[in-house]
Amino acid sequence: MTRTRLILLAAGGSLALLAGAFVFQALGYAPCKLCIWQRWPHGIAVAIGGLALVTSLPWLPWLGALAALATAGIGVFHSGVELRWWPGPDTCTASGDLAGSAEDLLNQIMAAPLVRCDEVAWMFAGLSMATWNAILSFALAALWIAAARRT
Repeated sequence: MTRTRLILLAAGGSLALLAGAFVFQALGYAPCKLCIWQRWPHGIAVAIGGLALVTSLPWLPWLGALAALATAGIGVFHSGVELRWWPGPDTCTASGDLAGSAEDLLNQIMAAPLVRCDEVAWMFAGLSMATWNAILSFALAALWIAAARRT
């Protein structure tokens, strides 16, 4: 497979995952903070893919691989938060801290986001969207690396 075709597949895969995220959002699945964080590297990978297709800079596919690995890493972290393996950001998970006054508790409730990172909104084949993003992004990173090795 040619370098160009591998770049098209890798950048196109990021574009497809990004489009899928926006479709799910349009269907009513509001993204949490970690979901949003996972989108940024995909957007960067698409931009890198566009640049790599119009230039012959040999390091661009390596940057694409880094972007794919970044979103895969965030997806793994998000999956761990969903499975309660580790805590997520305080701004999008339930802390369960009931210490303090009633006013403190009310302020904590009012400051809590509507979409929590530690709740799975949708699953397919027993895996959450965050987990699917991680798996598919690792595959995209492999495509980027294959493209980089063809330069």
